[in-house]
Amino acid sequence: MKKFIILLSTILLLPIQSSATILSTSTVATSTLSNPPIPKESITIVILKKPHSEQEIKNLLAPYPELQIRHIFQEAVYGFSVKGNIETIEKLTKNNQIVNVSPVSTYQAESEENIRMIGGDAVRMFFDHKDRRLTGEGVKVGVIDTGIDYTHPDLRKSYGGGRDIVDGDTDPMETRGSAGKATLHGTHVAGIIAGNGKIQGVAPKAKIIAYRALGPGGAGTTEQVLAAIEQAIKDKVDVVNLSLGNDVNGPDLPISLALNRAVDKGIVAVVASGNAGPDVWTVGSPGTASKAISVGASTPIMEIPYFLIEGTKEKIRIEPMTGSGKFDFDRSVDLVEGGIGKKEDLKNVFGKIALIKRGGLTFTEKAKNAYDAGAKAVLIYNNTSGRFMGNLEKQLSIPVGSLSKTEGEFLKGKGTLTARITTLEEKDQLADFSSRGPVTGSWEIKPDIVAPGVAIQSTIPGGYLSLQGTSMAAPHIAGACALIKQAHPNWTPLQIKAAIMNTAKPLVKKESTLYHTYEQGAGRIQITNAVNASSLVTPSSIQFGKFQLADRKDRHSAYVNVENTSSKIMRYSFKIPEQAEGLRWKLPFTFTLMPGQKREIEIELTVEPSFFKKKIQDGYLSLTTGTDTIQIPYIYVLEEPDYPRVMGFDIGKGDKPGTYRYEVYLPGGADEFGIALFKKEDYRFVGFLDTGRNLRKGMVRKEIAVEQLPAEGIYIAKVFAKKAKKEDFIETEITIVKTEE
Repeated sequence: MKKFIILLSTILLLPIQSSATILSTSTVATSTLSNPPIPKESITIVILKKPHSEQEIKNLLAPYPELQIRHIFQEAVYGFSVKGNIETIEKLTKNNQIVNVSPVSTYQAESEENIRMIGGDAVRMFFDHKDRRLTGEGVKVGVIDTGIDYTHPDLRKSYGGGRDIVDGDTDPMETRGSAGKATLHGTHVAGIIAGNGKIQGVAPKAKIIAYRALGPGGAGTTEQVLAAIEQAIKDKVDVVNLSLGNDVNGPDLPISLALNRAVDKGIVAVVASGNAGPDVWTVGSPGTASKAISVGASTPIMEIPYFLIEGTKEKIRIEPMTGSGKFDFDRSVDLVEGGIGKKEDLKNVFGKIALIKRGGLTFTEKAKNAYDAGAKAVLIYNNTSGRFMGNLEKQLSIPVGSLSKTEGEFLKGKGTLTARITTLEEKDQLADFSSRGPVTGSWEIKPDIVAPGVAIQSTIPGGYLSLQGTSMAAPHIAGACALIKQAHPNWTPLQIKAAIMNTAKPLVKKESTLYHTYEQGAGRIQITNAVNASSLVTPSSIQFGKFQLADRKDRHSAYVNVENTSSKIMRYSFKIPEQAEGLRWKLPFTFTLMPGQKREIEIELTVEPSFFKKKIQDGYLSLTTGTDTIQIPYIYVLEEPDYPRVMGFDIGKGDKPGTYRYEVYLPGGADEFGIALFKKEDYRFVGFLDTGRNLRKGMVRKEIAVEQLPAEGIYIAKVFAKKAKKEDFIETEITIVKTEE
C-alpha cells in the first residue's frame, strides 16, 4: 500500500491536537517511500534583492522555459513563486539578483474568565480621542487561517469581508464537511478577537477581514500564506493574526521575512509561537519573525485535579482535556486498565475510572467509548515521553484528563486500585505545551509575550467550543493590539508592541522563581496598563548576541529608545542589576524627558565568559519612572549554544522519474552531516543515504537516485548534524518500495 505522507508543501494549524502525537527529535515517525502524495514538480519561493516588474521576472525566467511562474509578490516580500523541477531551480539560484530560494513549507493551525484576567473588561471604561469606548471600533484585523463562519450570530457584526486564497474567490467560509475535512479553527480565533454576541471577544467592535489560506483539514502552503499576507497589506489592515506555524526554528523562512515586511508597512503582526513545549528551541516559524509579536500560552484561573491513591502519599496531577466534564467526585472510585479505548477493551469500566493508552483512536473516540460503557471518568496516558494536553472534538459530560507515559505505566502496574480526586486552584502559569525560544541564528527572545491559551471558549461553526493552544493565546494579543490602535491611532507597530511588552506581568513558577525570558518573553499581557502606557522602550527586548570564550573580556552594546508619551515631565533611572562575577553592566545615569521627547541610550555589557557555565544567560533590566517599572528582557549566548543542530527532515518522491528528494533544516549549518540507514528489525547499519561537510545554514535539499537506495524494506533513517563539536540527530522510520503499484 502506498502510505507516505510528506509535509514539505503544507502549512499546518497549531491547536493542541485531538489525536495525533506531537513529534520531537526522539520520536520515531512512520513513512513509506512507495507513493508520497507530492506533485511531480515542486513549488518554490524565490526572494529578490529589490522589486521587479512582471516583465522583468519573465525575462529572468526566460532561459528556463520549463519553470512555470505562479505568483508575484510585491508587498510582503519582493519575489515570486515558481513550479518546476529542482534541478532547474538550482540553476536559477545562481542568479545574483536572488537573495534566497526556499521550498514551499508546511504549516498547521494552532486548536469569560480569560478576557477579564488580562483586563479586557476593565479597558471598556476608557475612551478614545472620538469619545468612544475602547472596543476596537474602526480597526481592521486580518485573520489568516482556515476562513471563518461569517454567518455565526456572534461574528455577523464583526465580519468585514475577505479573500479565499485556497479557492481563489471572495468567499472565505470555513471548509464544510462536504468540501473535504471540515475546519473550525479560524472561526474560533476570530471569536477570541472580535466575538460580539454570546462570546465577547477582546475587541468586539473590531472588523475581521478573513483570509482563507488553509483549506480542508487546516492545511495550506507557504505560497498561500504569503499570498494572504500580500492581500492583507493591499487591504491595509491594521493588525494581522497568524495562529499557524511549522517546527523549523529559523528566522529566515519566507513567511517570517514577509511578516517583517508587513510590520515595516504599518501592520501589527501577531503570531502563535507553537505547541511544541516545554523544551527550549521549540518555537517555530513564523513565530520566529523578528518584528512580529510572538505569543506563548499561559493558564487562566483553573481548578487542576489531582489523583490520590488511597493508602499512599502518591499524588498525580491530571491535565483536564477541554470539552470534557469536571473532575468532581465526592467519594473514592476504582481505576481499571482500558487498553487503547476500543469498545472491546472497556468491558470492566462501569462506574470506574478507565485508564487508557494514547494512540490508535482520537481522544474523543476513546472518551465516547468509555462513556458508552458506563465509565465515570477517563485518564489517557501518553505513548511517548513527557506530558501532553488535548482537546475533545465535541463536548462530553464525562471528565477526561491526560497523564505522562511514566505516570500511566505506574498506575497500570498497580492493577485495580482505589483513588480519590482532589482539586487545587492554579493561574498565571506557563502552559506546558507552549513553545520556548530562543531563535537559532539571531539568538532573539521569543515568544515576546504570553496570554491565556488553555480552556478558551469561543465560536465555531454552528456553536461554541473550548480549545487550547498558542493559537488561542495569539488572538488575545491581536484583540489587544486593536484596542491600543483605537486608543492611539498614530502609534506604529513598534510602539504598540512596546506598550504590550513594557507593561506585561512577568510570570513566576510555583517554586517562586521567574520563568526564563525565552520562555515567556516580557510576561503575561495587562491590557489596561498597555493602553495607558506613559513611556515606551523600543526595542522591547535586548539580545546582546554571541560571546566568545576565546576572548578574555567580550564587550557588547545594545541601543534602545526611551520615549515619554505622557503629558508630564518624566524622570528615568535604571536599577542596578545584581552583581555577578565576570559580568559588568554600564547603564545610563538618571535622565529626564519632556512630554513627547525620545532619547536613544546605550546599554553596555562586558562578560568574562570563563566564569559562566550556562550557554544561555538571560534576565530583566528594570527602568523606573515614578511609581512605574518597565521590565526589559535580555539575553546573550556563549559560543555555539545547545540549539538542535538538525530539524525539519522529510523525504519523498523526486521531480524526475527514479529519484527521491529529501529536505532538512540546519539552523547553524553543519561541520558534518549525514543520513545513516539501519534495518528496523535488528538496527543493523546498511549504509549512508547521503553525507556532507561544511554545509551552510538553512534548508538543504537534494535528490537521490533510486539506485542509491538499499533493498526494499523498512529502515530507520538517522539524520545527524554536527556543529561546534555538538551533534544532534532525528530518527525516522521509512519504508523503501522501488516498484510503483
